[in-house]
Amino acid sequence: MKLVPTRHPEVTLIEPRLFHDERGFFLETFHAERYRQAGITAPFVQDNHSHSRRHVLRGLHYQLRNAQGKLIEVKRGRIFDVAVDVRRGSPHFGLWVGVELDADRHQQLWIPPGFAHGFLVLSEQADVVYKCTAPYDPAAEQGVRWDDASLGIAWPVDAGEVVLSDKDRHLPALPDQLYLPEFPPVVEPSLRVP
Repeated sequence: MKLVPTRHPEVTLIEPRLFHDERGFFLETFHAERYRQAGITAPFVQDNHSHSRRHVLRGLHYQLRNAQGKLIEVKRGRIFDVAVDVRRGSPHFGLWVGVELDADRHQQLWIPPGFAHGFLVLSEQADVVYKCTAPYDPAAEQGVRWDDASLGIAWPVDAGEVVLSDKDRHLPALPDQLYLPEFPPVVEPSLRVP
């Protein structure tokens, strides 16, 4: 597998080794020792599968306790996947990474614990699967508005076309959550992405 850096030094795009022949293809979607050698050492304890239609935007979600690292992969369709650093003391607090993932390239995105995560479906339909390093904890779940101006995420869609759940539609902006006792404090520089 090949590791491709992103604009955040801890969020990594993974390109698997793909074997093609007249029958089709083969690839390893996970190999614990290879991922450990790549620096992904936390055990995975939960697998999720999300099916969505075009312009559905899920997120941006994170957990205050039991923060989840996620290994994202698209099994059908194409998405724009986003991770935002919300960790206490991080010099990259508020920095976002956006990567287009699709079923044809079989790439994965590694998002460490402590990041808000979301994705936008670009194809007619998409199936997204992801491994998590901690179980889902509904009591600890928080989220950030997808269009939070302090982050300036460049989503590849017109705002009027986005399809959101009621919960995601009412998520607060990141600066409005800094009062939460468990939430990490703002780290200089400000929340604005350079």
